[in-house]
Amino acid sequence: MVDEPYKILGVSKSANEADIRKAYRKIAKKYHPDVRPNDKAAEDKFKQASAAFALLNNKEERARYDRGEIDASGNPTGAFAGARANGQRGGFPGGFAPGGHDDISDILSELFGRQAGMGRRKPFAMRGEDQHFRLTIDLVEAIKGGIRQVKIAAGKEIKIKIPAGVQSGKSLRLKGQGASGSGGGPAGDALVEILIKPHPFYVVDGNNIRIDLPITLKEAVLGAKVKIPTPDGAVSLSLPANTSSGKTFRIKGKGGVGSRGVRGDLLAKAMIILPDAGSKEWRNMLKSVKALPDFDPRSIFFS
Repeated sequence: MVDEPYKILGVSKSANEADIRKAYRKIAKKYHPDVRPNDKAAEDKFKQASAAFALLNNKEERARYDRGEIDASGNPTGAFAGARANGQRGGFPGGFAPGGHDDISDILSELFGRQAGMGRRKPFAMRGEDQHFRLTIDLVEAIKGGIRQVKIAAGKEIKIKIPAGVQSGKSLRLKGQGASGSGGGPAGDALVEILIKPHPFYVVDGNNIRIDLPITLKEAVLGAKVKIPTPDGAVSLSLPANTSSGKTFRIKGKGGVGSRGVRGDLLAKAMIILPDAGSKEWRNMLKSVKALPDFDPRSIFFS
């Protein structure tokens, strides 16, 4: 005996055909025996939903049910039961309203990619699950891109391309490299989350990168050409005479990669480093420093 069909499908009595079809699709997708094999309770729910849909999807039989002429199983009720005694067949074979089986098969075919009714079934194709992995790279590799050999599902090793300018937390999708499908279904994907480890001397600032550039007192006073590292290799930087600590130099196009693929700049901040206080070099430098005229660089705070 089928329970109240509107209740089974979770729709109101004013539901239209699209609402009824949508409700049945949702239940079939959740409780179909191929989705929940060896689950008797789920199979019963699926069968009841199929019978309810078959009844409500048939305009003529739905109208008869709404008028109280037949019950949820399609059997005549009350005064209409006499029609059955006079030779009119009542009820729906297997709980299906006339013409309902084809619509049910169509819906199951849409869901599972095959014809599937209430009879004998073949396993339907199911896509494998996506699998998640993490890959840690350094900042230079994130800026320039590259090729990495990574280990994914079941110990399988593959090469993946790291795109230039990839951001930390970005996931790369590898099609078909996840868990295997079932019933001939396709494999899932592998999602590789990129993590960028801190760099020993570069600091990311938007699509620019910053670096503290150590220089000697002599280089600061007299000026000099010094080598400075960039993600693309060392370049020469001209320090002007009288360079103070904290002065920042901009090296164009040697920074990170922005959202539109445009390279930022490398910002190098000069930092004067003094020699060991006990060295001969230090003692000689002190003699020269003592001869320098005095000035107060902090006078701007108290003017």
